[in-house]
Amino acid sequence: MTPILTQIYNSPLGPMTLAASDLGLCGVWFEGQRHGPSVERMRGWTSVTTHPLLQDASAQLQAYFAGDLNRFDLPLDLSAGTPFQQSVWQALLQIPSGHSQSYGDLARQLSKPKAVRAVGAAVGRNPMSIIVPCHRILGGGGQLTGYAGGLWRKQALLQLEGLPIALPSSDSLFPK
Repeated sequence: MTPILTQIYNSPLGPMTLAASDLGLCGVWFEGQRHGPSVERMRGWTSVTTHPLLQDASAQLQAYFAGDLNRFDLPLDLSAGTPFQQSVWQALLQIPSGHSQSYGDLARQLSKPKAVRAVGAAVGRNPMSIIVPCHRILGGGGQLTGYAGGLWRKQALLQLEGLPIALPSSDSLFPK
């Protein structure tokens, strides 16, 4: 088993855990994010303060949040996903900053038009928030739906990228 090295990045939207394997960046999760790594899975992972890939990921995230970067250039290790999940995550990488797609559009793009729910589940299990831009996937009609890191973060990321999407009235901009 490949050793996993981790580092904390303090983003404007809260702390994030960055994880790297020998193959590349393998995880970027907001603190408390749904579908993040379990405590059991994280046993044996090593927290480091200096690691070239994790430092590069931190620097690119910093540039992204400053509005100076709209496409990440990092080696990625997507091997934790099933082949279907990996195909969905690869498709997400093709959505440019400032653009969005619906879950249905993504399912059709993958030639799986009847697999909208499966595509949605794969999007929700994306292990690399922001880097693999699952936040650019919207519900039908452009509605802000589903984000493992919280809808308020999804809205903030889309606004940062120039897509002013409003939260449904039942949600709050602030975490509970």
